[in-house]
Amino acid sequence: MKFLYWGEWVEFWKKTAKPESRKDDKLEGDSKGYVDLRGRPVLRAKTGGWKASVFIIGVEFSERLTYYAIASNLIIYLTTVLNEGVAASAKNVNYWTGATTVLPLLGGFMADAYCGRYWMILASSIIYILGLILLTLSVSLSALRPSSDDQCHINAKCSKATTAQIGVFFFALYLISLGTSGHKPSLQAFGADQFDEEDKTEKIMKNSFFNWWYFGLCGGTLLAVTLVSYVEDNISWGLGFGITTVAMVVAILVFLYGTPLYRYRLPTGSPITHIAQVFVAAVRNRNLSTPADINLLYEKQDGDSIKSGQRLLSHTDTFQFLDKAAIMVQTSSEHNTDHTNGWIKPNPWKVCTITQVEETKLILRMVPIWLSCLIFGITVAQGTTFFIKQGTTMDRSMGSHFQIPPSSLLAFSTIAALVFIAIYDRLIVPLSKKLTGNDRGITVLQRVGIGMFLSVLCMVSAALVEKKRTHVASTHGLLDTPKIVIPLSVFWLVPQFALLGVADVFTLVGLQEYFYDQVPDSMRSLGISFYLSAMGVGSFLSSLLITIVDRVSERGEHSGWIVNNLNKSHLDYFYWLLAILSTLNLCCYVYIAHLYTYKKVKQIISSEMDTL
Repeated sequence: MKFLYWGEWVEFWKKTAKPESRKDDKLEGDSKGYVDLRGRPVLRAKTGGWKASVFIIGVEFSERLTYYAIASNLIIYLTTVLNEGVAASAKNVNYWTGATTVLPLLGGFMADAYCGRYWMILASSIIYILGLILLTLSVSLSALRPSSDDQCHINAKCSKATTAQIGVFFFALYLISLGTSGHKPSLQAFGADQFDEEDKTEKIMKNSFFNWWYFGLCGGTLLAVTLVSYVEDNISWGLGFGITTVAMVVAILVFLYGTPLYRYRLPTGSPITHIAQVFVAAVRNRNLSTPADINLLYEKQDGDSIKSGQRLLSHTDTFQFLDKAAIMVQTSSEHNTDHTNGWIKPNPWKVCTITQVEETKLILRMVPIWLSCLIFGITVAQGTTFFIKQGTTMDRSMGSHFQIPPSSLLAFSTIAALVFIAIYDRLIVPLSKKLTGNDRGITVLQRVGIGMFLSVLCMVSAALVEKKRTHVASTHGLLDTPKIVIPLSVFWLVPQFALLGVADVFTLVGLQEYFYDQVPDSMRSLGISFYLSAMGVGSFLSSLLITIVDRVSERGEHSGWIVNNLNKSHLDYFYWLLAILSTLNLCCYVYIAHLYTYKKVKQIISSEMDTL
């Protein structure tokens, strides 16, 4: 793998500053539809592929290190430093996680429509770093956090954080969320863009890219929940968050260094406009009859689309009403003459191409899949909230001198994911390819479904272990002393964390690949945002479910299922509820996936036709 020397990198930026035309645009090996930072066609041999994506995966490693150093320990900071209750802290974690994974819908839209993925990554990273700096200050300066001592949590007389202290802390958190909104969807889509789907070899590489992307993600997560988490819990919160700030700065420098090797996609305008045009045209043509021969439906690309090598989509039989948007009506008022290309261009609000219609159908077909992922998002949310709080009450000793930090329990999940990703990519995929003939081994929706099944087993395991934990607490008379460690090893939680990690390998990676692949080509960043938003809405629904369970279960003298004293809580009931909901959801998902129609790519049209 060839890396750039410093002199080559400087020379690239010098050339970028000078607008000049390239004379080798027709060289064999052009990667059609891609350009360099200056808007010129790129050569496949010199750009993209693993030599470019390795920089992007490295950035993801650092970003996930940063994110999980915060997310994994957030509930601990809220309950032990800001002195919030367990239920309130869990809901605040879910709100922040939800915002962090829903806001990418905005960032992904802006990247696809207007500014491009590269510039969105840089702009959002600056916001991200500003949020990290403020967060580090809020946990470091005594004026920005409540005073406490080691005994306050034992006698339950800890001072509450002031409104100003809470305001600064959460402002920093949500500033990070705003930075993530553009960084997360654009970075992953930009990484996948480095592989040309029309090249057979690179298409296979792209299938592996999502697995190794997640491997890099898990590597950053593992470092966050072990080393950084230990620093936060045992040395200093300020030092821990300071490490993440430095990591993010280094990540952006690495990203900039790889600039000459990247392939770029130019923004194509608002996808919302393109979708709206299909609905408007279909309504206008509602009284027309769709021709029996689908070849009579309009399909023609304008000059910009031809230049970019836009892929055409084949007609499908779903949502047939929208086909009316592609019916050609022979009236001069419905056409605009394109003097540049010398042919008549239809008014897009009255006549749309069949590819544009099919792209709209793609979005509509995704809605049921997206909805069926929300319950899985709720189960994932438990990994950074109640699973960790369970661990704080248990024996976390390793030897006589070391205790596992609570947030480091996520390492069980991460290690399971790291091991299984390698097994999946190197053993399961090649074997299943021979059995099924599918390039991916199994379809992405089958992969997602397997992960959902494992999430059910995860909740069952969590419920059984929680029942065991409260039984041990009762046996030793510890129900009323939640600060005393229960004599039950924290390693009892390994099965539920491991199952969650393997479920993520199937479902989360599968969803990343599904939403990137099945959205229109011009909406790849937004596609990654759809996957993130499903997890984000799942976090919001987890908070809502906690609130509902609190109100329904707390009747008369009976305490609710979730109270500040976990030893008197009934988290096992809550986990059983999630297991039942996940089972019902899995049944619905299987039915929806069975009916799903995948994207059908027809061909690529290019202004530079290859000589046969």
